[in-house]
Amino acid sequence: MTLKRLLIIAFACAGLTSMATERPKLVVGIVVDQMRWDYLERFADRFGEGGFRRMLTEGYSCDNTLIDYVPTVTAIGHTSVYTGSVPSIHGIAGNNFRDNGRWVYCADDETVKPVGSTSKAGLMSPRRLLTTTVGDELHLATNFRSRVIAVALKDRAAILPGGRTADGAYWFDDETGRFITSSYYRDDLPKWLTDFNAQDRARALLATDWTPLYPIETYRQSTADDTPFENKFNGTDAPTLPVPTSRLFKEQGYGIIRSTPHGITLTFEAAKAAVEGEQLGRHDDTDFLAVSLSSTDYIGHQYGPNAIEVEDTYLRLDRDLAAFLTYLDEQVGRGNYLLFLTADHAAAHNPTFMRAHKMAAGGWNTKTVRARLDSVARADLGIEQSVIERIENYQVFLNQKRIDAQHVDRSRLVAAFTAELERQPEVAYAVCQRQAACAAIPAPIRERIVNGFNPQRSGEIQIILKPGYYEDKATAPLGTQHGVWCNYDAHIPLVFLGWNVPSGRTARPTHMTDIAATVAAMLHIQQPSGCIGTPIEME
Repeated sequence: MTLKRLLIIAFACAGLTSMATERPKLVVGIVVDQMRWDYLERFADRFGEGGFRRMLTEGYSCDNTLIDYVPTVTAIGHTSVYTGSVPSIHGIAGNNFRDNGRWVYCADDETVKPVGSTSKAGLMSPRRLLTTTVGDELHLATNFRSRVIAVALKDRAAILPGGRTADGAYWFDDETGRFITSSYYRDDLPKWLTDFNAQDRARALLATDWTPLYPIETYRQSTADDTPFENKFNGTDAPTLPVPTSRLFKEQGYGIIRSTPHGITLTFEAAKAAVEGEQLGRHDDTDFLAVSLSSTDYIGHQYGPNAIEVEDTYLRLDRDLAAFLTYLDEQVGRGNYLLFLTADHAAAHNPTFMRAHKMAAGGWNTKTVRARLDSVARADLGIEQSVIERIENYQVFLNQKRIDAQHVDRSRLVAAFTAELERQPEVAYAVCQRQAACAAIPAPIRERIVNGFNPQRSGEIQIILKPGYYEDKATAPLGTQHGVWCNYDAHIPLVFLGWNVPSGRTARPTHMTDIAATVAAMLHIQQPSGCIGTPIEME
């Protein structure tokens, strides 16, 4: 009798008829774009039982989760969550960055065709992503039997989490009000998405104006409903609720949904359609669903974190989240799915608001800074033609062709620029990227610069602003921005719920890069190829 046969008999006698790895039926990742960690506490007394409160009660919250790099922007955040890696390795160095000497958008791809639309919004793919995601690794572990689907309003928020091997990534097309994809994934939309699009849910949702969920005077965690810190919708008189979405839709089209809570509802509805259409959680192997809620970012940018509109958005999100969790309970089974909720970045307080309360803050105008650097280059080095290609992602990108043509000493140029930048009142440090590892700056900032620097895709100089400052051309900035190393941009929520997740919370330091490592460990699969994170011990 062979050894294999003996083992089969032994396991059968012990009641073990299968050696299959134990895994949940479905993994769901939810990224709430621009969600600050403190929103979990700030709005807690108004959350219902089934949404954030359920996650914090039944799940495991990592209350000290920080982003591992700069700049803290959307494309990098979504990529790092699902790869467990950083721009230096996974290659997504910003929403926009330089690639092979050409300025590119992180997901654009002119070699593909739009699917579900004829607009340029469909010319997208994950080809600039250099590493695997946890979804890719799940595919490899199950010989591609698992289904991996990603849904978001933003193209990059679906494409990058889905990875290179996603079975489908779907994003919103402002021209048609439909979710679309590209020929990178498939040649036509799946029937379930065609049926969903036919409902024209964006139009139906926008027909209901955005009104406050509760009486306006009860929003005590927010400033007054009309302040000099907020931006208003085009076509309205003030940044106040209600927002006449029914009228704005007729005037401006489907894109208006991005900046309202209706966009959150629409995304969850599309995610539910994906669960049913792809039969996620009903296969023999674990499936994966990545959902990004993009509207929170648009709303946050417009109003800033202290606005009634933001508080109302999160109270509405709480309701939609509760409904989605209930839906998963019914479709997949309570305890049969593993879910995590996090953010791609957070956001700063509005500088005008901060100064009104006697705190240091302000905008930083890159146009003015660039003019000053050009002036220094002429005066100190005799450079007549500007050698600055762009200031983006809080980095200075140099034009190598012009540097070579003018026979510029590159090291002298970088030294002159960094010295001038550090004379600017808003700047704390300016660092030559290739020398960042030995820069005389605090270690946590130094490490984030190193992690964020990709030699082929990043700028030559990294600029670190003083706390409270961010890039904005206005003298009195409205709404908010993000992108810097400070905790208001880099401290994000992270809560696990469901399959094999104990209830509890920890204040131990955890990192965005730990998310993919943790999911991979729980699924007993290999970590993504560029992962630098460590599995979180939940106890």
